[in-house]
Amino acid sequence: QVQLLESGGGLVQAGGSLRLSCAASGRTSSSYIMAWFRQAPGKEREFVAAITWSGIRTLYPDSVNGRFTISRDNAKNTVHLQMNKLKPEDTAVYYCATGNLGSDYAAWHAYPYWGQGTQVTVSS
Repeated sequence: QVQLLESGGGLVQAGGSLRLSCAASGRTSSSYIMAWFRQAPGKEREFVAAITWSGIRTLYPDSVNGRFTISRDNAKNTVHLQMNKLKPEDTAVYYCATGNLGSDYAAWHAYPYWGQGTQVTVSS
């Protein structure tokens, strides 16, 4: 089992920044993909970012590309999501996920381990 604990959410004005962190414990592996997803009320869970174990490859959807940056520290079993130029439409619960994926990094159902989420609210 892997346990994930997110932190860093909060309320911020549009144009501002937040940095989310996710600490992994248990049967972690530096070979796992680590990712962030988000879910707004009444909407489906949406892919936000993913990073490979080496940190060399990252993946973002168009909606956040250029504004969000994912990074990881394997020595500390931690992944971060730096969110800049936040918009009201970024408001959601943000979840950290991990797993030994071969592909489909953007598919939420491919990840076996999830955190409980942290709320991000962006006011206009």
